[in-house]
Amino acid sequence: MDLRVAAYAVVVDDDGRVLLAHWNEGRRAAWTMPGGGIEAGEDPAHTARREVFEETGYHVEIQDLLGIHSRVIPEAHRIPEPAGGPLHTIRIVYRARVTGGRLRHEVDGSTDRAEWFPLEAVDGLRHVKLVDIALAMAGLRNPETPG
Repeated sequence: MDLRVAAYAVVVDDDGRVLLAHWNEGRRAAWTMPGGGIEAGEDPAHTARREVFEETGYHVEIQDLLGIHSRVIPEAHRIPEPAGGPLHTIRIVYRARVTGGRLRHEVDGSTDRAEWFPLEAVDGLRHVKLVDIALAMAGLRNPETPG
């Protein structure tokens, strides 16, 4: 079984919009929380700051640890294919706020654009389950809200 540990940030602006990144790997492109894999020896909070900058162009300050989500993905559901067995993914989720930078899109990465969305618009977007999980951790939606 493979293991992937990643860190993500829930970033909401003064207008109540959430920052999302458009993930484009595999067979199903969808919106996700900005974030990604922790490099060997890297602090998870640093990972979240680095990944938000890489995917969106914004510098952020990490505010709170919102939670940790663990999931085992069966081999048949892993993206991208082919996979060498199931994947255990551990996602560390922080709350963060923008301190600088400007919105821009990642080039040659696992995401291809970033955008701000009103919270009420998220349900209408094609998005990964992590968005619902992270927003619930941040108290921005009910954990049972479908996504």
